Amino acid sequence: MPAAPAISLNPTLSQRFAGLDQAQRLRIGLGVALFVAIGVIGLMMGRQAEWRVLYANLADKDGGAIVAQLTTMNIPYKHADGGGAILVPADKVYDTRLRLASQGLPKGSVAGFETMDANRFGMTQFQERLAFQRGLEGELTRSIQALSSVQSARVHLALPNQNGFFREQQKPTASVVVGLNAGRTLDRAQLAGIIHLVSSSVPEMNPAAVSVLDDTGKLLSTPPEGAGGAGGGGDAQQLQYVQQLEQLYSRRILDILEPVMGRDNVKAQVTAELDFSQTESTSESHKPNQTPDSTVIRSQQVSESMSGAAGGPPSGVPGATTNQPPAASSAPINGAAQALTAAGGAAGAGGPTKRESIINYEVDKTVRVVRGGTGIVKRISAAVVLNHQSITDSKGKTTTIPLTDLQTEKMTALVRETIGFNKDRGDSVNLMNAPFALEKVVLTDIPFWKQPEIQDLARSFAWPVGTLLFGALVLLGVIKPALKVLAQTQPKVALTSRQLDAIESEQPDRPQLAAPAGSGQLAGPTAGELAIEDARKLTRDNPAAVANIVKSWINGESPA
Repeated sequence: MPAAPAISLNPTLSQRFAGLDQAQRLRIGLGVALFVAIGVIGLMMGRQAEWRVLYANLADKDGGAIVAQLTTMNIPYKHADGGGAILVPADKVYDTRLRLASQGLPKGSVAGFETMDANRFGMTQFQERLAFQRGLEGELTRSIQALSSVQSARVHLALPNQNGFFREQQKPTASVVVGLNAGRTLDRAQLAGIIHLVSSSVPEMNPAAVSVLDDTGKLLSTPPEGAGGAGGGGDAQQLQYVQQLEQLYSRRILDILEPVMGRDNVKAQVTAELDFSQTESTSESHKPNQTPDSTVIRSQQVSESMSGAAGGPPSGVPGATTNQPPAASSAPINGAAQALTAAGGAAGAGGPTKRESIINYEVDKTVRVVRGGTGIVKRISAAVVLNHQSITDSKGKTTTIPLTDLQTEKMTALVRETIGFNKDRGDSVNLMNAPFALEKVVLTDIPFWKQPEIQDLARSFAWPVGTLLFGALVLLGVIKPALKVLAQTQPKVALTSRQLDAIESEQPDRPQLAAPAGSGQLAGPTAGELAIEDARKLTRDNPAAVANIVKSWINGESPA
């Protein structure tokens, strides 16, 4: 008869797991699966990169092209702000932008000269001109949108047809509509730059023919003269000039006093009153009669006449005066007059001679026209406040004391010289010395857990630490008790009939007692034999009960 296999007193893990009931098996399996899932999730979240904005405020066409290209490049992405922004991992932002830029993305919703690349066969001259105009408008729009203050822009060009008559040719014009970012404005220099950009891009375009409007319909560019709106633009320029002049004077005062008083110890405000009116005066002056050497003859007329009869009747008033020749003229303006000789002498045959000379001299005249300039300073008022000066003693204690009268006068003289003080113009300078009120800076004690760097650190370690703690909770609360039960569980021993026969065949060596006297071979079975027979019968009839009894023996428990 072959030997029966021995029952193992050190069962394996699989045998112990087979010895558990269904609830304990389910508990161990669920705990192990949950622990593995927590580990996988923690590993994935720990390796997940931070997302950064790749592009924002994209048009739908550009957004679709970029998403398609990201899919081709195997770069993960996701949308934010309702699809208005595309996010990629932080470590791939700049590399992705460069790679997309090499492919011309994003192109923008405005098409430029790339529209000329799709010329179709059979295009008319009008279609070519229209395509060129649309491309030029698109390129100008892109250039204007490159400004930091401009969010969107539209450019409209009016390019007239050129003909052979130069006098009948019309000049091109342009209109620009700009949409500004929130809280941003265009200063005069930026506006002039936009106008110059558009006018320089179109031949024969005058900068005055460019109109710039904002998204509210407000005209930003100065209209040409005669359009009825030059006054508003002039007022704005005048106000800007006054502000610049006041800031210049204030800066000059601070530059001269801060090295003496220290930084943030001087406050200055300057008010300038300017005259922007235009004046024009005309004056005409005539000099008096000049000397004969400096005079200029404009015209001269000389007339001379003689009487017809030699012995004609005398003329003039009778008397001695009439018979004398006329004296030379002494008028300074006419110069020396020539003497007129009377008739007689050798030529006595002729009558008296009459000679007249008329000379017109150039009149000296001076006409002066004076036009007054705009922006003349009429009056300047300056207000300056100086802080008390600080003095540190030998012990290191700092005290503040007011300025002396002599120091105040010197400071006032410096301010007057700085702004070009003119008493006749009515300028005024008011300098005051007073202690500055120190603002109390209230330092709010931020809790440790509310500090930004601590919050960022907590966010970075939130998933790893949380995963570790949750995994430890599952391990200690679910898996460890199940393993403890598994360690204490013995496998169920399924005894076959051969094993039971082997058990039955085992006859322990027991000391035999002497048979009672008078007993013979025909005596009945002993008590031990009867017990063994009962055990064999129980084994055949109820093997499960016998197996439980053997199991309790192996575990060292007392049978029930």
